[in-house]
Parts: sequence; structure tokens; C-alpha cells
Amino acid sequence: MRKQTIQYSSSLDALIEVTKRLSLLEKQYNLASEEFYYQYSQGQMTDDVACVEWANDYQHYIHLRQALNAKLKNAA
Repeated sequence: MRKQTIQYSSSLDALIEVTKRLSLLEKQYNLASEEFYYQYSQGQMTDDVACVEWANDYQHYIHLRQALNAKLKNAA
């Protein structure tokens, strides 16, 4: 499998795209990303490609939200 790198023009654009991907996965598996990630981190999910990518997307989502929140606090 070849790793794909996507570049966004802003952190907000990246957050929107990651949120869209997470939303699709949540609908497909009828499971909130937060609950999925908890189960995944507890070893209750498989390490197949779909789960690893979902976990990576969720980690990226958390990182982007924290970075944007920090920027907003500094701007205030």
C-alpha cells in the first residue's frame, strides 16, 4: 500500500476534510469516532487497514482541533 500525502491550504480546510472522512466512517460502522478510538486503543479492534486509517484520522482530527483552539485563544 502506498501512503498518500494531501496538502491543505489551511488548518481549517484540513479539519473540515478529516471531519468529513470521520463522519462517513461513523455512518458506515454506526459508531462514533471517539468510541471507536477508545476501543481501538484498548486493543478491542483489529489492526486492519480501515481501522488503522480511522485511528490516524481521529488522531489528526484531535491534533487539528487543539491547534486551532490554541490559535483562537492567542487571537483573543
